[in-house]
Amino acid sequence: MRDLTPFRRRNGLSTMDFFRDFFGRDLVDDFFASSTLPVGMAGGFRADIKENDKEYIVEAELPGYDKDDIEINLVDDRLTISAQKSEEVKEERDNYIRRERQVGRISRSFMVANIKNKDVKAEYVDGLLRIVLPKDEEGRRRSTRIDIH
Repeated sequence: MRDLTPFRRRNGLSTMDFFRDFFGRDLVDDFFASSTLPVGMAGGFRADIKENDKEYIVEAELPGYDKDDIEINLVDDRLTISAQKSEEVKEERDNYIRRERQVGRISRSFMVANIKNKDVKAEYVDGLLRIVLPKDEEGRRRSTRIDIH
């Protein structure tokens, strides 16, 4: 009994800290951080929006996706970025067959006002989607699907 450490309620550790220390790792993070899922399929994707006098610039992080997996639409004053990923694993050995399928779709929308739809540009390089939305002084509303270069 001399080797036991008494549990004190005000020892500075939360219940989750105690759980992590006891098992030596965070089982919750391990469960949700599947290595087979792209980053976006596990939750969402990060995006930054910058504005200046002439344009909006949207930078969205979509690692693990191909350019063809991403769709960008501008309807009225709403920019929608969607990405879809499908993966299938087939493995056959002497005594078993393993087949797994995963399908996921993520989407985010942003309100952007008075955009020149015909001048919108998008490029996707190394997992970073960059969209430049030039502002229109007249404030016309249109629907446009944006091609990624």
